Amino acid sequence: MSSNAKPTESTVDVSDANLSEAATDILEQFPDDIDDDLPSAEEVASRLDQMTNQYKVPLDEARRAAVSHYRDVFGLEYDDLEFPGQSAGDVTLASVNQDEQWVDVTVKVVELWDPTHDSIDQVGLIGDESGRLKFTKWTKAELPALEEGSVYEFSNVITSEYKGRYSINLNSRSNIELVDGDIDVGAAVEDVQLSAPMVAIQSGSGLIKRCLDEDCTRVLQDGRCAEHGDVEGEFDLRIKAVFDDGENVQYAIFDREATESIGGITLDEAIEQAMDALDTSVVEDGLIDALVGRYYLVEGSIVGRYLLVNEAEQHG
Repeated sequence: MSSNAKPTESTVDVSDANLSEAATDILEQFPDDIDDDLPSAEEVASRLDQMTNQYKVPLDEARRAAVSHYRDVFGLEYDDLEFPGQSAGDVTLASVNQDEQWVDVTVKVVELWDPTHDSIDQVGLIGDESGRLKFTKWTKAELPALEEGSVYEFSNVITSEYKGRYSINLNSRSNIELVDGDIDVGAAVEDVQLSAPMVAIQSGSGLIKRCLDEDCTRVLQDGRCAEHGDVEGEFDLRIKAVFDDGENVQYAIFDREATESIGGITLDEAIEQAMDALDTSVVEDGLIDALVGRYYLVEGSIVGRYLLVNEAEQHG
């Protein structure tokens, strides 16, 4: 496997003091009734140290991954946590570029859609001056109804990512406040073209499984959906790539169709490879060997920090 298979978003080691502080913050989120089963702060700090200083994962991302891991271990949902985690505060929709991040946003409800499942109270499109995102308000949250054309302040809402497309989820820890006035909602982002080498493929690429629950399709972690718990899941293909032209770094998401096209492998072939090896990582490894280090012409749309790939071809 190529040494540049994993990207390094940070090259500065995180100090022991910062790791210890982050570990303590993580443990404080969990209910008192599982204290006896929780790992020690040293164990959590060790997990964070491996992710940040060995694999060069940014600390905020490592923190969220650790919280998700321990939630899965104890079978907890976000609503079971003692507080909603470290919030990014007031943000614009265009700046949303991380999965499972707590934020506050002031938005206009652009359009409401018909929910596809009883667990969803309302779903639709929200917007601010910077752009537009999908939102989902869960039934169990018992939050006030939203109306098209109205402006609201959402606090303690959590972000979600699917194929590089971000959305906002409102749950029982979220708050909704009606705001006077109007918002001139920004337009959708136009397609762009990129010519650059693919320098890395991130973990979570290759053969993955997604939740089958209606209107969810989250990527499963160890057979568990962050929203719906243990589920069977459905296989899918994707590539989370990093392009670097020497001046700018661009993260990109290839969906199944784009992955099959550029990777020269079908979903059925990927499943067969994984079954033969008894390990899904062989698909990711194969894509790394086949694609990393080569130049590509890529077209797609920018959403957050990701380029959502529509077409890609090798060149140069």
